[in-house]
Amino acid sequence: MKSIFLFLFLFIFCGFARSQETILTILGNLQDGGSPHLGCVKSCCLEQSETKKVVALGWQHLSDGKTYLFEATPDLVSQIAYLETFPEGIFLTHAHIGHYTGLMYLGREVLGAKNVAVYALPQMKHFLEQNGPWSQLVALKNIEIKQLIAGQAHPIHSDMTVLPIRVPHRDEYSETVGYLLAGSSKKALFIPDIDKWEKWSDRIEDWIAQVDYAFLDGTFYDAAEVDNRPIAEIPHPFIVESMNRFGALPKAEKNKIYFIHLNHTNPILIPGHPDRLALEKLGFRVAEFGAQFKL
Repeated sequence: MKSIFLFLFLFIFCGFARSQETILTILGNLQDGGSPHLGCVKSCCLEQSETKKVVALGWQHLSDGKTYLFEATPDLVSQIAYLETFPEGIFLTHAHIGHYTGLMYLGREVLGAKNVAVYALPQMKHFLEQNGPWSQLVALKNIEIKQLIAGQAHPIHSDMTVLPIRVPHRDEYSETVGYLLAGSSKKALFIPDIDKWEKWSDRIEDWIAQVDYAFLDGTFYDAAEVDNRPIAEIPHPFIVESMNRFGALPKAEKNKIYFIHLNHTNPILIPGHPDRLALEKLGFRVAEFGAQFKL
């Protein structure tokens, strides 16, 4: 009899535990232009791959399969297909082309969606409402923009809370945010774009300390990587700068850091490359397409 009760207890407990689980999936790790990159004739862009996608995350609650998408990239169609479920909502970080233009697929030319929830901060919301063709998505009720406030946590589901965090970036059309995603047991930080860590009034190390996973801007490995345009026009924390800054962190903190939003030229995209091996030896990681994390 005791064994029967034990079995029932474990069955119910395990089922409950699973129902509370959420899974975060890497749907892309590339910078806005993707790969192959227009105009690139280097070896890095000679081959196409189904895993070469612009930076995005999918966050799914296992109890009912409800999923939320972070970024609306030009690869939106294949990224949603990979999730095998249409998102309940889409969270945007800012108005640079790799992060919101996938919304075009929700319009009358393609899906003709109905009231898809799109989460954005005030300037991003205003940008979409006041500029075509995005304003047409609003007018036709293809999307319903839900305004977020930086620094205010927003519950989206049981055991799923999103906190938008303002970061300094080239804000020509909107503000820029990262997100802290809090699940039932773990947290993840997502900052795909920032100018430089030193320009931020917050200490990135303090945010890393609060989470279990940190997906951070790793666009360029170093300044020499881009040789066809002024690097000052497109500021990002170089990976070598980040490794130097985070070098004194304990190994457990370094292991949280996954570099994401990688330019097509970034050598850490290549498994076995000396720069990637050096990065991994120090305890840092690369966000890989399809990788999953329990939150």
